[in-house]
Amino acid sequence: MGISMKRRDFLKTAALASGAALVSESVSQANGLLAQTKGIVKPVVVSSGNGLKATAKAMEMIQQGSDALDAVIAGVNIVEEDPNDRSVGFGGLPNEEGVVELDSSVMHGPSGRGGAVACIRNIKNPSKVAKLVMERTDHVLLVGKGALKFAKAHGFKEEDLLTDEARQIWLRWKENLSKSDDWLPPHDINAKDIGEDLKPFVRHYGTINCDAVDANGNLSGVTTTSGLAFKIPGRVGDSPILGAGLYVDNDVGAAGSTGRGEANLLSCSSVMVVEYMRQGKSPTEACLTACKRIASQTKEARLLADNGRPTFQVIFYAVNKRGEYGSAAIWSGARFAVNTGEKESRLEESAYLHKRERR
Repeated sequence: MGISMKRRDFLKTAALASGAALVSESVSQANGLLAQTKGIVKPVVVSSGNGLKATAKAMEMIQQGSDALDAVIAGVNIVEEDPNDRSVGFGGLPNEEGVVELDSSVMHGPSGRGGAVACIRNIKNPSKVAKLVMERTDHVLLVGKGALKFAKAHGFKEEDLLTDEARQIWLRWKENLSKSDDWLPPHDINAKDIGEDLKPFVRHYGTINCDAVDANGNLSGVTTTSGLAFKIPGRVGDSPILGAGLYVDNDVGAAGSTGRGEANLLSCSSVMVVEYMRQGKSPTEACLTACKRIASQTKEARLLADNGRPTFQVIFYAVNKRGEYGSAAIWSGARFAVNTGEKESRLEESAYLHKRERR
């Protein structure tokens, strides 16, 4: 009986050892497959057309092992601090009272978190503040004086962001006010020739969006802007609104936008771009579908040409988890920056809905 028990114990022990070996082999194979999958992902950084330096900086940091969110924020900081960029940060064109108001949002794919600030004044790098909102509060969005107080509490210094060049542009606008402001009389959706002069590509829009995927397939993104030039004080566009000016899902992809924020706010298109990619569309196809969505949702006659096409521009940028990227705009002529880690950042043409006629 004792011998029989020992034999059974031996067989049980052998079976357990065999099972452990199989588990170990399975884990090893899974790790190997994961490593192969990681190898398939090509790190890439995409940005709006003013992001050549931003994409280069972000890719440099990603290749050195930095988190993708830290990388894209460092990239857009270059533009936020550039006095020659009229649409972002220091040097950005002011609101109608001559005050620069900034908006920014960030999303971190691996943690699923996001943060944003809107209508913040006197802070050169709103993207850094947006990241702190994500990391150091239980909130997602801080605005106006509250955002400024929060930034100052974390050591940010107030600065005058209105450069002499931007001031001169603002003064010329003030001296020639007509249909170029945002105050509208009572009107219905059929009214034309009122308020804002929305001839194609005349009004100054700007912003920088920057999205990245690293070698592990982790995604992050940032959007930052000084908003629409000469806006009504307190105006907020799509840039600091998660789902509109930026959206990241670490299982799918990241997307952001530039252009007429009001149009994108009504469509919340960045989250739709990510959802279109989830459905199997390529980044370019997803961006183009978002442009079609905005065009079909625009009903106001004052925003449409005689042929029924929107008179404004909106551009989307996207990257998926595999490192595929793309961009699309309502109108032709848009370009976006991309860095794939193999060479310097470059500009590529965005896909488009409508071709702009040459003048």
